[in-house]
Amino acid sequence: MRPGQPITVTCTDLDDEGAGVGESAGHAVHVAGALPGERVTAAVEHVSRRSPVAWARLAHVEAPSPARRPAACRAFGACGGCVLQELDYPAQLDWKRARVARAIAAQPVLRGLGVGVCVASPRPLGYRNKSKLVAARASGRFVLGAFAPRSHDVVDLAGCRIAEPPLDDVAEALRAILDDAGVRPYDERTLTGDLRHVILRVNADGQVLAALVVARPLADGPALAARLRAARPEVIGVVEHVNQTRGNAIFAEGGSAERVLSGAGELVDRVDVDGRRVRLPLSASAFFQANRDVAGLAYAAIARALAVRPGERVADAYSGVGGIALALAPGAGEVVGIESHAAATARATTAAARNGAANARFVTADAAAGLAALDRADVVVLNPPRKGCDAAVLAEVARLAPRAVAYLSCDPDTLARDLAALAARGYRTRAVTPFDMLPHTPHVEALAILERAPAHTA
Repeated sequence: MRPGQPITVTCTDLDDEGAGVGESAGHAVHVAGALPGERVTAAVEHVSRRSPVAWARLAHVEAPSPARRPAACRAFGACGGCVLQELDYPAQLDWKRARVARAIAAQPVLRGLGVGVCVASPRPLGYRNKSKLVAARASGRFVLGAFAPRSHDVVDLAGCRIAEPPLDDVAEALRAILDDAGVRPYDERTLTGDLRHVILRVNADGQVLAALVVARPLADGPALAARLRAARPEVIGVVEHVNQTRGNAIFAEGGSAERVLSGAGELVDRVDVDGRRVRLPLSASAFFQANRDVAGLAYAAIARALAVRPGERVADAYSGVGGIALALAPGAGEVVGIESHAAATARATTAAARNGAANARFVTADAAAGLAALDRADVVVLNPPRKGCDAAVLAEVARLAPRAVAYLSCDPDTLARDLAALAARGYRTRAVTPFDMLPHTPHVEALAILERAPAHTA
C-alpha cells in the first residue's frame, strides 16, 4: 500500500476520532467521513512505517449506511469540529456506549462490568453554550471561524448549528462591526494585526458575554463594544483580553491584562439539578461544561447515586467553578472543593454565597495536596481533565477511605485505567453510565460510581 493508491474499504467501526475503520490489503485503514457498514472508495494519504495501518481520504460512498443523514452545518467537513453529523443520532449514542465498554473491557479486573445506555442530549443541535472563534481574512473577507483540521487555514463558521442561539447571530453582528471598523485580524506568521479570537458565552436566560482576545489593546475597543451591545441587546458585557504570546493558547497563561469594554465582566449561568437551580458566575475564560442540559443530568445522577447524608463531608477534587460541589451541598454536612486554578476557586466561593451554601468551602490546591490536607471524607467526587487522575490522587482517595466515589470522566481510556487502580485499592465499580455532552463529536463523558468493598469497610 502506498500514498495516492485508490482502494475500496468496507468500514466496520469508527476510531476514537470518528473516522471509519476497515481493512484493505492487510492494513487497518482509517477513512474520515466513512460510517460503519459502508463500502467506500478512498485514496491512501499516509501509511505507517511501524504497523499495518493507513489513513485515506474519502472519494465516494458506494454503499451508504442506513444511518447516514445529511449534515446540519454548511461548514461540515471543512471545520472538522463535529465529524459525526452524518451519523444518525441514536447510532451515535450506541457507538459512544460501545466505546466506553471497550475501554472498560480492556482492563482485566473490570471485565464483566456492564455499561449503561448513553444518556442523550436533550438538544442534539444548538446545545453548545460557548463559541471560540478565530479572527482571519479568508478569500478577502473578514471571518470568524475555526482552524481546518491539521492546518491553520480558517474556515468560516457563520451558520453554525451546534452553537446555542443566539451565539451565531451575535457572531455575525460582531463580524460586521469589526470589519466596518477596519479591525485587523492577527497574523501569527507576520505577528501583525490585532484581533486573535472572539469568545462568546451564553447563559440559560439568553444573555451573552463577549470577549475580544487581542495581541494589543484596541484603541476604539469601548466604541466597538457599545456598537455591538446596541445592535444585539442580549449582549450584557464585552471584555478585552490581551494575549501577546506566540503559542496556540487562546488566553494568555498566568493571567493577562483584561479590561471591561462595556457592561458586565461576567455572566451568571445556571444548571438545573432535579428541579433545583445551581447558579454559577462565569468569566469568558472560565471552564464550564459546554452543554448545560447534560451537565445537569450528570450532576443529578451523581447526587442520586451518592445520596449524601446529613453530617457527611464531601470532597470534590477538580471542582472548577463548583457546579458538582454545590449540587451536593444541600444534603451534606460539609463540602470541600479542591481546584488548582485560583480564579475558579474565587468564583466557586462567590457561587456558594449566591446559592446560600454556607457549608461549602473551596481551596486552591493540586488535587492530591488538597485531599492530603483532609482528615476524612465520607464521599469523594473526581472530575479530572482528559489525562485522568495522578497516582498520588488515587492514593489519597484510598487513604481517606470514603464509603463511595463518583468519577466523572471525559476520556474512557483513562477512566478505565483509574477504575482498575481503585479496584486494587478496595473499591468496586457499581455502575458506569455514558453521557453525550457533545453530540456529533467523538467525545463522550462517563460517570462511574464506586463503593468500598466490604472487606475494606471500617
